[in-house]
Amino acid sequence: MRKGILSLTAAAAAMTLGLTACGGEGGDTNAQTSAAPSGAASQPAAGKVGVILPDSKSSARWETADRKYLEEAFKTAGVAYDIQNAQGDKNQFQTIADQMITNGATVLMIVNLDSGTGKAVLDKAKAQGVATIDYDRLTLNGGASYYVSFDNTKVGTLQGEGLVKCLTEKKADKPIVAELNGSPTDNNATLFKNGYDAVLKAKYDSGEYVKGPDQSVPDWDNAQAGTIFEQMLTEQPKIAGVLAANDGLGNAAITVLKKNNLNGKVPVTGQDATVQGLQNILAGDQCMTVYKAIKKEADAAAALAIGLAKGEKPAATGTVKDTESGADVPAVLLDPQAIFFDNVKDVVADGFVTKEELCTGDFAAKCTEAGIQ
Repeated sequence: MRKGILSLTAAAAAMTLGLTACGGEGGDTNAQTSAAPSGAASQPAAGKVGVILPDSKSSARWETADRKYLEEAFKTAGVAYDIQNAQGDKNQFQTIADQMITNGATVLMIVNLDSGTGKAVLDKAKAQGVATIDYDRLTLNGGASYYVSFDNTKVGTLQGEGLVKCLTEKKADKPIVAELNGSPTDNNATLFKNGYDAVLKAKYDSGEYVKGPDQSVPDWDNAQAGTIFEQMLTEQPKIAGVLAANDGLGNAAITVLKKNNLNGKVPVTGQDATVQGLQNILAGDQCMTVYKAIKKEADAAAALAIGLAKGEKPAATGTVKDTESGADVPAVLLDPQAIFFDNVKDVVADGFVTKEELCTGDFAAKCTEAGIQ
């Protein structure tokens, strides 16, 4: 589906993301605007970076991780920035973009709510001479200057392989597998599904697994996910495995499984290595999650944005194919990591979550068992 992709480890991406000066490129919003710090050593660059995050409902990461890491990078570089959150509102998303451009943003980084809205914003930015970056989600036919994300097909592959591992450990016999997919308007959700379907299809085709309900969750909405999964379980009470596309959807399924005394018996996948997802893994209610080192993703995107704001032309490390326009978009792609009970400690060691927030109450003993220091 994509060609010319250079998948990198997070460390390699950070090391190879060079910047070369070659001339410039012509609801509640949770807004945070900052001028660069004063002082001769950190004078503001000529440009200003605007960042639009998608929401705080689908995943905690946008506010607890991405915002924090992006802010740190911009402050350290002495670059003026404005980070706002559209809170899932497409009209607000476009309004924020208009305000940022009007207020002097020379670089616009977005996490689109869907490709249509994202394209409208990117088109307007480019018409005003504003450089553009797709962050985490590729805007199909959007024509962004750069794309920074993880290898999202590989994320899905890890989820599919993770579910197979957990079902194998449970010695499941012809398990019925339900698929709880991400938003149908999110290109990442499509890539995740491509990855895990490639793993699961071989199992379905061989008769080793039975394909069960398969449904997407609009806007990654966890409440809707719970309703959808409850309907799935009502229609097919013998579901034996759940491929949930992220930790929020996974927790929605686990909540329903708990009501039916099936938690821990039915493996559930996830993604994002949220505190909730990791605690579900420690409790034995979730099979695995996929950890994406968001600081490295944010740092890579910030490096591009800072270079553009300073009138440089940053070098990407690969390309990704836009399946609608056919264009090869300059890209930096990082490698994800599968997380199970025995390596939850890796996420803590990396500083993504702290022992204090993860190992609360009854989870303290589980953390000790999992070797979390």
